[in-house]
Amino acid sequence: MSKSFTTFQGQRRLATGPLPEVALAVKRAESPRSEPILIFSDATGRAIDLDLRGDETAVLARLAGGTPAAEDTPPPSEPRGRGRPKLGVVAREVTLLPRHWAWLNDQPGGASVALRKLVDAARRGNGDADRQRAARDAAYHFMSAMAGNLPDFEEAIRALFADDRRRFAELIAPWPADIRDHAVRLAFDGHAG
Repeated sequence: MSKSFTTFQGQRRLATGPLPEVALAVKRAESPRSEPILIFSDATGRAIDLDLRGDETAVLARLAGGTPAAEDTPPPSEPRGRGRPKLGVVAREVTLLPRHWAWLNDQPGGASVALRKLVDAARRGNGDADRQRAARDAAYHFMSAMAGNLPDFEEAIRALFADDRRRFAELIAPWPADIRDHAVRLAFDGHAG
């Protein structure tokens, strides 16, 4: 879902898919009297802004230059320092106690190699928990934008973060179908219950 986007016009889902497909659906749905249209990143659940000026060819040309989603925007450039920037290595400051530095420096390959190995091991070990947390966060952001005024919103959020799928599904059952279904899809990858 990380490169998937969903757009809503009011409470109705217009499209889900890659950003160019969703952008064209928004472009075709725009009219001066239409309900507000929001585009969400399915990875984060946050609304994004697109420049939809011009015809469809102009919109697609702008998108080909890069995804304007907030989570894909690179951080402000920092002065180049040591490291291997061509390999994607980024130098940052890490603050540790002397005993931590001593242990890291005694590891084969030194501190940098040891830290990379520790991070990779933690990512492998926490993968499922990290994915579940990211899914709950995405559902929360989407629900805050689209369902904040719907009945039982606060209770649904509590059930979401308690991982109480049955209660979550009960609470959001009366919501508009497209909002309800998308919240479930984001939160539990389509497996509520």
